[in-house]
Amino acid sequence: MLSLTAQNDRSGRLSNGFSRRSLLNIGTLAAMGTAGGWSLPSLLRAEESAGKKKNPKSVIMIYLVGGPPHQDMFDLKPEAPKEFAGPWKPIATNVPGMEICEAFPKLATMGDKLTIIRSLVGNQADHDAVQVFNGRDPKKPKPSGGWPQFGSMVSNVLGSAAPTAPPFVSLCYPCTHGPYNEPGPGFLGTSHAPFRPMGPTKEDMVLNGVSLERLADRKSLLKSVDQLRRDIDATMTMTGMDTFTEQAMGLLTSSRLAEALDLSKEDPAVVARYGTGNPKISIDANGAPRVPQSLLVARRLIEAGVRVVTLNYSKWDWHGGTNAEGRANN
Repeated sequence: MLSLTAQNDRSGRLSNGFSRRSLLNIGTLAAMGTAGGWSLPSLLRAEESAGKKKNPKSVIMIYLVGGPPHQDMFDLKPEAPKEFAGPWKPIATNVPGMEICEAFPKLATMGDKLTIIRSLVGNQADHDAVQVFNGRDPKKPKPSGGWPQFGSMVSNVLGSAAPTAPPFVSLCYPCTHGPYNEPGPGFLGTSHAPFRPMGPTKEDMVLNGVSLERLADRKSLLKSVDQLRRDIDATMTMTGMDTFTEQAMGLLTSSRLAEALDLSKEDPAVVARYGTGNPKISIDANGAPRVPQSLLVARRLIEAGVRVVTLNYSKWDWHGGTNAEGRANN
C-alpha cells in the first residue's frame, strides 16, 4: 500500500519527514502518472484549465514594542507555581481545549480563526536582539546597506498585488528608542522601502486641477529627464526611484489608496468600535502611541490591495507589575 506519509516506515527518514522508500514510491507514482494517469503537472494543468482562483496573501504585522509576556496572553500556565503562573486567569475559547487570557473575552469567541504558535522562542536573551521586523541579530556583521525588513523582502519577491497600491505600507510611529524602529529596506534599496502615508499629507495622493492627459504628458517628460540623469548616474538610486515614480503615478490616477486612508469613508459605527487615539501621546517616551485607528486603516489598506502593512502600538517592555501594566494597555 502506498502511503505518502509512510506511517509504517520509520527507517531512513529524511529531514523533511519522508523516508527514502516513500520518496521512491512517490517518484514511481509520478512516472505512472506521466504514462497515462495523474501526475503533478497534469493536476496543475487541470487546475489551470478549471480556472482555479489564486487569492493573493496579505499580512498585517502588529508590533507590540518590548513584547507583552506570552505566558500572560496565549500560553498561560495555571497549573504552574504561582511565581511562574502570573496574575492572569485563562478562559475558554470557542475551540475545545484552547484557552487564552481573561483580558481577551471577545477574542475568545473567535478562537477558530486563530493560529496560536506556542513553540516560538528567541535565540538571544538580549534586550533588543533579533527584532521581529527582520529577525537578524543587530550585533552581528551586516551586509552593505543592512538587512531588509520582511515587508521589503515581500516587495522584492512578489511586488504589488494591485497596480494602484504599493506592496508595503508602514503605519509605524517613530520611537525614541532606536532598536524599536523599522530597519528599512536594507541592501534591497529604496525601491523596496515602505510607503509611509503619515509623512506627506493625503491630499498629495489625489489630482488637484490636473487632468489624466496632462499627467501623462508630465510623466513622459519626467522619463526623458530621468533617462539623461541615468546615463550619468553610476549608482542604483535612479533605478530605485523609477519604482517610486511608477507607484506615485498609479496612486495619482486612482483614488483607491487615498480612500483607504480616509476613515470618513468608513461606517461611523465601525470607527467607534475601534476607538480613538492620539498619535502625539505615548504611554512611554521609548514606545509608540496607542492609536487603534491604525488597525482599521491597516484593514482598509489590505482591502485596497496592499500586501504587507506594519504598525506599532504602545509599549510593553515591562520589568514587573504585569497585572497593572496589562490592564492599563487593555
